[in-house]
Amino acid sequence: MNASDQALVFGRHPDPGLVAVEHAPAAGGDRMVLFRRSGDRVTSEEVPFRPFLWLESAATLDGFAGPHETEPLAGDGALRALARVPTWKALDQALAWLRKTTGLGAGDARAPYFVLQDPVQQFLMDSGRTLFQGLTFGGLRRMQLDIETQTEEGYEFSNPDREGDRILAIGLADSTGWSGTIDGSRLDEPAMLRRFVEAVRERDPDVIEGHNVFAFDLDYLVRRARRHGVTLGIGRDGSAPRIRSGRFVSADRTIQYPRADVFGRTILDTYFLVQIYDVGHRSLPGFGLKEVARHFGFSPQGRETIEGGEIGRVFRTDPARVLRYLADDVRETAALAARLAPVHVAQARIVPMGLQNAALRGSAAKIDALMLREYLAGRAAVPRPGAGRAFEGGLTDLFETGVIRTVHHCDVRSLYPSLMLAEGLGPASDRLGVFLRLLGHLRAFRLAAKDRMRAAADDDARASEDALQGTFKILINSFYGYLGFEMARFNDFDAAERVTARGREVLSGMVEAIRAAGGRPVEIDTDGVYFVPPAGDASGLEAFRAAVRATLPAGIELEFDDEYEAMFSYRRKNYALLARDGEILITGAALRSRGLEPFLRDYIRAYLDLRLRGRDAEIEELTARTRRAIVNREWDVRRLARTERLQDAPETYAAKQKAGGRGRNAAYELALASGKTYRAGDAISYYVTGERKSVAVHAAARPVSAWNPDRRDENVPYYVAKLEDLADRLAAGGGDGDGDGDGAMSAARPARRRKAEPT
Repeated sequence: MNASDQALVFGRHPDPGLVAVEHAPAAGGDRMVLFRRSGDRVTSEEVPFRPFLWLESAATLDGFAGPHETEPLAGDGALRALARVPTWKALDQALAWLRKTTGLGAGDARAPYFVLQDPVQQFLMDSGRTLFQGLTFGGLRRMQLDIETQTEEGYEFSNPDREGDRILAIGLADSTGWSGTIDGSRLDEPAMLRRFVEAVRERDPDVIEGHNVFAFDLDYLVRRARRHGVTLGIGRDGSAPRIRSGRFVSADRTIQYPRADVFGRTILDTYFLVQIYDVGHRSLPGFGLKEVARHFGFSPQGRETIEGGEIGRVFRTDPARVLRYLADDVRETAALAARLAPVHVAQARIVPMGLQNAALRGSAAKIDALMLREYLAGRAAVPRPGAGRAFEGGLTDLFETGVIRTVHHCDVRSLYPSLMLAEGLGPASDRLGVFLRLLGHLRAFRLAAKDRMRAAADDDARASEDALQGTFKILINSFYGYLGFEMARFNDFDAAERVTARGREVLSGMVEAIRAAGGRPVEIDTDGVYFVPPAGDASGLEAFRAAVRATLPAGIELEFDDEYEAMFSYRRKNYALLARDGEILITGAALRSRGLEPFLRDYIRAYLDLRLRGRDAEIEELTARTRRAIVNREWDVRRLARTERLQDAPETYAAKQKAGGRGRNAAYELALASGKTYRAGDAISYYVTGERKSVAVHAAARPVSAWNPDRRDENVPYYVAKLEDLADRLAAGGGDGDGDGDGAMSAARPARRRKAEPT
């Protein structure tokens, strides 16, 4: 790797051991504090920092009285000048003046100025630094955090603003093997909080990890500390966490949460990391710690389990049991973070962002950062984003439904990136040619990292290289989405449309090649095909694969990556696969929606298990057994209940509902009727009462906490109807196909039109 390539991907200023960068405002000129780790020792250094922003021209700031300097930028981009100011406060003043004089905010693509609102990103981009150079993932000091809390009688979930909802125990561990528990049966709450601060300072972690640590653990600790007048000084400068409103977006999910920033340390929330992971894998049964740990095989044999609402009661009578439960949670959090966090640490070695932002921000922002770093270093003018428009997207199609035996999968390796590189499909506004050079280098570096991973002599080095190649893969596969993203600085919707058009041609050609070689395509999904190969021995299979590969254009590689015993093809992008090792993989919201009641999710999984294993005769009994359990009221009501998290405060919901801005919702109606204080982020579990299958759920819902097992009132006809409707829909999902070509065939469909998004 030559120096130019190294700088393009990893930045121009190698700074080994850099684990954190923090902004330190100062009257005479702002500073940045750099924290570096070497073994067990962390040192800090302050360096100067001068914020900057891009302008249409130097004249854009004419009339602004604050101190500033401007320099021209080369090229014909819309923003042809760079301005610098001495402090972040001066930058805020300049932005306020620009908003007032232009009438346009900094986020408006029409504005004659553009700014990065994060001082850490500005510094890293300007200085050419990135984090964690020379450090493996195992070289970081990582601490795991989990707390258990009391819930006052009559509520389902703890709330730090209720006086009686105290912290019962705090569990900690770190990557050196150390662990500790702060026991609320021995200490009062203020003493627990002070001991927590002491433990963080003593262990001095670079990263603090937890599952839902933003919205629950840290938020809870901060608010209870405030109640008791305790300074939660866990920052490396002794400061308390800074809490502000955050917004996390993953695929179609948007979550508002209380973001915590801790000076000199990174907070990683594995609740968000599992959602990012699931966007690409679509295999997780849910996002809760217990179910994710079971999915990955992290849950130990004999793990202590306690229902959330029972923790306070159990703690009063058997605190040791709660502490065992807490210790298991901490161990599972550590294992989950070790599985999912390395890819984000590896990204922070490439992208000029702090680790916390690298883990939370989308791929478009990261590609923007890489592009802008090069334009800033080259003092080149930058463009405005192009106007968005709809265009025809990737090819998806369904050819057979029902159960199909002996299904294989082939995947065009990085279809869109390969097409973009082979045919030079990059953004027209990229006058320096950075986009395709970055893409090409990232692809080459990924292959090199995979080779190093295979040759690695120890597990730590192997994990580090695996994380690095995984990071390259994520970024590489995001370059197409960047082209068609309205907010991307160097977007190009015409180029994005050409990429998808060529992709559709390649996939259509693959399908025809599979048919011509004797195979049966089952489903196309953007860059791969599920198909049934022709009958024959191994040599015949290799000849079939060679015939399909031979039809692909130059630069496009086809990988035959998976083989399955069976596939249940339900709808487009909704299917289940029976792997050779017996594992069942489910894809698509229609088959694995987390909005379904638990008994329906259980039924779907059992149904798919029977269908895929050829035990269709047992399905009728499965349905009858489930129906009997409902009719005979055999289950705890939690099997029937739905749990919803309030996105707004109940008062906000009530105002919107009154204004006609939204329909009635059971969870909000229950919160309003309870007379208790609920806030955005609280969860409510409810079930439906009554004696008719057709009811208004918002009027018939009751909280799970009000359920009386001695006077059961769940709506049997309602739940039976939900079961039967699901059973009918699954049965209508298509007839069996067993390799004889008799499966139901869909008519050819045009590809969907969409506005592309970054992945």
